[in-house]
Amino acid sequence: MLTVESAALLAAGLGLRMRPLTENTPKPLLTLGGRTLLDHALDRMAEAGVARVVVNAHWEAEKIGAHLAARAAPPHTILRREPELLDTGGAVAAALRAGQVGPAPFFIANTDSLWLDGPLPALRRLAAALDPAALGVILLHRTFQVRADVGPGDFFLDRFGVPRRRREQEIAPYIYAGVTLATAALFEGMGGHPFSMNEVWDRALKAGRLRAVVHDGLWFHLSFPEDLSEAETALMAQLTGATT
Repeated sequence: MLTVESAALLAAGLGLRMRPLTENTPKPLLTLGGRTLLDHALDRMAEAGVARVVVNAHWEAEKIGAHLAARAAPPHTILRREPELLDTGGAVAAALRAGQVGPAPFFIANTDSLWLDGPLPALRRLAAALDPAALGVILLHRTFQVRADVGPGDFFLDRFGVPRRRREQEIAPYIYAGVTLATAALFEGMGGHPFSMNEVWDRALKAGRLRAVVHDGLWFHLSFPEDLSEAETALMAQLTGATT
């Protein structure tokens, strides 16, 4: 199976929808289950054998840098400060140009998407789904299983693991779960301007070169303070078992 050695964690957002919790604390440093969202993501990477993770930061970047410096556990982390926001795709492309991820396939994860593995680790399943024709693999989650407001969903998925976008007035059964296994070729030709990951996904979709895996464990969509509270309750229930 493919061994993935590097990853990019996206931690540069302003966290406006999570206010007032993020007025003085960057969203990746909010806690859930006694650990920061950033540490949860780094822990999953370490468990998958990822050796090097670049973390981009903008809002309260010095706090994220201090947290990374104080973390003793693997993986090795690199703080990438963004004086100006590059958006999700632009941030990853900048890390690629700097040689901080790639050229071998690497993971990309949103630090505000928390996943807990099912029977098989999600990152291992993404690696297994990267066939020779694919430029990347995205992790999806079933829309109906998400308690937060996620709108009409994002993707449909065929039996071969090939996703397609929701069309106008359609209700899609899957949403993006914040984790991607990417190849450097996914970003080929993209410049240094800010751009969304949606741009590279859409190019790969048009070429039939994007794949997807449906997550089979717990997943939490963390946009608003109430999402964090509900996730804390669900996480505690899972850890302690059913209560009456």
